[in-house]
Amino acid sequence: MRSDSSSKIKNQNAVSTSSTSQLSLYRDADFASSSSSGNLLPGQSPLVAPAPTSSSTAITARSASNLEIPTPSWHPSWKIHSVISGHLGWVRSVAFDPGNEFFVTGSADRTIKVWDFAKASVAAPDALKLTLTGHINAVRGLAISPRHPYMFSCGEDKMVKCWDLEYNKVIRQYHGHLSGVFCLKLHPTLDILITGGRDACARVWDMRTKEQIHCLGGHEGTVASILTNGVDPQVVTGGHDSKVKLWDLAAGKVMTTLTHHKKSVRALASHPSEFSFMSAGADNIKKWQGKDGRFIQNFPGHNAVVNAMTCNADGVLVSGGDDGSMRFWDYKTGYQFQAAETVVQPGSLEAEKGIYALAFDETGTRLVTCEADKTIKIWSEDKEASEVNEPIDKKRWRKQCIAEARSRY
Repeated sequence: MRSDSSSKIKNQNAVSTSSTSQLSLYRDADFASSSSSGNLLPGQSPLVAPAPTSSSTAITARSASNLEIPTPSWHPSWKIHSVISGHLGWVRSVAFDPGNEFFVTGSADRTIKVWDFAKASVAAPDALKLTLTGHINAVRGLAISPRHPYMFSCGEDKMVKCWDLEYNKVIRQYHGHLSGVFCLKLHPTLDILITGGRDACARVWDMRTKEQIHCLGGHEGTVASILTNGVDPQVVTGGHDSKVKLWDLAAGKVMTTLTHHKKSVRALASHPSEFSFMSAGADNIKKWQGKDGRFIQNFPGHNAVVNAMTCNADGVLVSGGDDGSMRFWDYKTGYQFQAAETVVQPGSLEAEKGIYALAFDETGTRLVTCEADKTIKIWSEDKEASEVNEPIDKKRWRKQCIAEARSRY
């Protein structure tokens, strides 16, 4: 009996060693050939390599499926209402009178022109009220005070001027910039003026005494755009160094630096009532929270060098590009409801399509664009537009929201 049992154990050991050697042979064999039925062990199923999965892919899929798509507000499309001309160079800046009676434009022809808004809206030949001279280079920024009869202008001649609109004369000049001054903004509640230029500084001026209060330094390139708020951050600047900076005006120091952009930030815009703001570069248009500069979302789709942006109280954001392209957005959601393109005046080159400045009037029902073909165009809402003939493209909007979620997560 003992010999029988020992012989059985020997046989089992032999079978196990042969099977392990066979398994090792199969492990070393090529998997491409082992997938055929002839090379499989009895009871073995073909080996299938698992599909590569990553946690980020899974998160993206989950976030896309659970994504809440915001519903955009419907806005009518916009179209050109009238065209006025009078400047002899590129029109670089625009500002509206707080009473909505007139608006002013600054140009590369070194002049500032004052236009009657009602007459300009119907392209009347006597729309031009006045031409102001005094700058010796292109006028790049304009602002009209809501509390005083003053207009402020800045230009590539390093000059910042204060004009008395009752006498149409320069009454103050603000000296300090070391190079061209590209942008200018008034504080909404204080008698303070902020200018930015090629010397990489935003300078804060006392409007009355002409004294420089602060020199906000920190940008590594031209300061191309400025925003002001009644509460902190009271000054926001965008520069050619691709950075957006939020400033503490009382201390004269930077609060936050936003480095999300990859290209020059040439335009900033804020909503009249919502505490948030937009920044635009050639790479993207981005929306930020006003208090701390927290990123909210991208507004993709304007593939151009965006020179100007503006927003009205109805939540219509407009961006104007260097190639004459215009994009109209729903400010709340980022839905692009219209892609338009300006038309050059007869006799101009096709390359003179650039849009350099944008502004809504005080009612938000008229839009003024300043362009490279030396014209000023006034746009208005299309009265024939309705939600029936211009519905919201929900399919495209859903795709855009999912793509935004994937890029973020």
